[in-house]
Amino acid sequence: MSNGQPKQASGQPDKASGQSGQPSPSEPSESSQQPSPSASSEQPSPSEPSGRPEPSGGPRRANGQWYPAEWPDRIRALAAGELTPVTPRRAATVLLLRDGAAGPDVHMLRRRTSMAFAGGAYAYPGGGVDPRDEQPVRWAGPSREAWAARLGLDDPAQAQAVVCAAVRETYEEAGVLLAGETGEGVVGDTTGEEWERDREALVARELSFADFLDRRGLVLRSDLLGAWARWITPEFEQRRYDTWFFVAALPAGQRTRNASTEADRTVWIRPAEAAAGYDRGELTMMPPTISTLRALERYGTAAEALAGASEQDLTPVLARARLEGDELVLSWPGHEEFTKIIPVGGER
Repeated sequence: MSNGQPKQASGQPDKASGQSGQPSPSEPSESSQQPSPSASSEQPSPSEPSGRPEPSGGPRRANGQWYPAEWPDRIRALAAGELTPVTPRRAATVLLLRDGAAGPDVHMLRRRTSMAFAGGAYAYPGGGVDPRDEQPVRWAGPSREAWAARLGLDDPAQAQAVVCAAVRETYEEAGVLLAGETGEGVVGDTTGEEWERDREALVARELSFADFLDRRGLVLRSDLLGAWARWITPEFEQRRYDTWFFVAALPAGQRTRNASTEADRTVWIRPAEAAAGYDRGELTMMPPTISTLRALERYGTAAEALAGASEQDLTPVLARARLEGDELVLSWPGHEEFTKIIPVGGER
């Protein structure tokens, strides 16, 4: 799953494991609650529990901004010239949308609470680009050249790889496939043993996405995606990703499920409600996640959000750390709500 700091496959694409966190005693488990209009799953099944998202765990904070304890030391090391930034890997993540009673709902996953990296944080399906995502692939929608221009890339093959990663990772982690037999159709059902074997082969990197589509006689529907944002992991992070965020509507006939080894639960929720949970300090999210959620709030339907993707600014967002007197200031340009002030002698 990806958040601008995608798995550890969004360490992307390492597929990490861990035990599921226990439900909070103050809030019923998703599997035991009835769906609400604002947070639910489709026709609840064992693989996709229903109800509100559970809190991320840990102490209550002013908000749910994910901020690892080792960052201040790494920021100081970067400011002192003692840390050399690593080159970020390309990655992609998808905000799956479906229409609800009060506007579009978004599909979110909670990272397993046992994970060392962002455990308990809410995110979207996503992960790193596989080098084989540049292989010739059955394609429908805007040309690779058009995607390169939109994504800010010089090489159409690299643009194809980012789009392929978005579609592939969504299938690997949520069981949703943005592909069809023609450029006008979409697969209606991706369940069954044969589909699952192919999905597992993709996850294990035993099968490339191009070969998967060829085997199934399918074309990738790039027109079902809308580029939404681009975030780059801060220079002081050990694992860095250059991540493109996309929006897409859940295809008719398909259902999401928790197919990720990194997530302990999934939920469909209104962006405004997820953002409110973050603001109360109940739901942990990384800055790219909460930022993209807030940008969705003004749209009344999934189709409106997809149409509005062309208006979104894809200028890369990269955190900056600077020294001001006896304080280090960590900020994300254009996103002041995430600014952190760190005393040189220790975090305040």
